[in-house]
Amino acid sequence: MRATARAWTLAGALCAAVLAADQAAKAAVEGRLYVGEEIDVLGPLKLTLAHNTGVAFGLAGGAGVGLVLVTAAALALIGYLFARDPERRGMWVAVGLLAGGAIGNLIDRVTSDAVTDFIDIGSWPPFNLADIAITAGVVLMVLIYLRDSEPGAEGG
Repeated sequence: MRATARAWTLAGALCAAVLAADQAAKAAVEGRLYVGEEIDVLGPLKLTLAHNTGVAFGLAGGAGVGLVLVTAAALALIGYLFARDPERRGMWVAVGLLAGGAIGNLIDRVTSDAVTDFIDIGSWPPFNLADIAITAGVVLMVLIYLRDSEPGAEGG
């Protein structure tokens, strides 16, 4: 398999895995908890059921259709960046995480007009697996671009 095809395949597989885990976890929580219920897990970690109409971590609530369009534009940008250099070392991981998380939350927005959040850590707003994947994907992508922008970086 060519390196480019391999990178696309790996990104797609990771995207699918993130999406499946996110949707399965949300369905399990929706089926077992009521809104506002909290279950202690370990230390400050709790499970709860919350629905938010905002972006990650409940920010910018009530954005509705505009947020769906922004998400679609972000997915297009991620695809464009990946298509420019799919063989860039580690990029398939960042893209798979970002796309899987974004699609997971987009499915919630389109089907329920809100995202299901269930991970509660102290005073931080509840979040979900998709939010974790998006955050990790963004951090990884920034690190990849910083690494490749350094003088003498190998770039691919």
